[in-house]
Amino acid sequence: MTSSLPPLFANLPDVFAAYYEPEAPWALLGRPLDEILARPGRIDADISACAHVSGEGIVVGEGTRIHPTAVIEGPVFIGRNVEIRPGAYVRGGSWIGDHAVVGTNTEIKRGILLPHAKAPHLNYVGDSILGAQVNLGAGTILSNFRHDKSSIRVGTIDTGRRKLGAILGDGVLTGCNSVLHPGSVVGRETHIYPGVQLRPGAYPERSIVKLRQEIDVVPRAT
Repeated sequence: MTSSLPPLFANLPDVFAAYYEPEAPWALLGRPLDEILARPGRIDADISACAHVSGEGIVVGEGTRIHPTAVIEGPVFIGRNVEIRPGAYVRGGSWIGDHAVVGTNTEIKRGILLPHAKAPHLNYVGDSILGAQVNLGAGTILSNFRHDKSSIRVGTIDTGRRKLGAILGDGVLTGCNSVLHPGSVVGRETHIYPGVQLRPGAYPERSIVKLRQEIDVVPRAT
């Protein structure tokens, strides 16, 4: 049977591989993520004394930098050589892979960032998965909740989740101030233009999602 979703991830970390369902990638954000995070905490990196770290089950790998004013809540996994910049907020229930970046004033709420994924500037990542080498442009929002509180659908697929943001395949790039609505699934290496309002649904790999607009420049009245 042909998949209704685009290819997303080339090499999932071992901790996720056994749980992964290609036709329901959002399932990783449920029980599998809880089980993966239910491990003893261990901090192997220097954390700024001005960062706020609280809760149980916090894992921080070697070489990671957690800057002043960052807030980390457990349970959370933060891999090796990760950068958590000033003012970042990583809420409990998140998994941040090696070499990832969580930027200034970025909030991660029950998110999975695969290795080398970057949410570097003023981003909200809610109930979402960022594939390897994903880069979110400044101000990109991954919205995770419908105002009518109904179950979130991806095309004809009912995910059974009331909270679900975006699933971005490896190498996806978003332009500044783009907003991905709940239930957006984007195939790997697709580029999204700045300012795009991406509706729920599945988008193919290696594509460009364009925003078309017209700008009028007229003389000012004297």
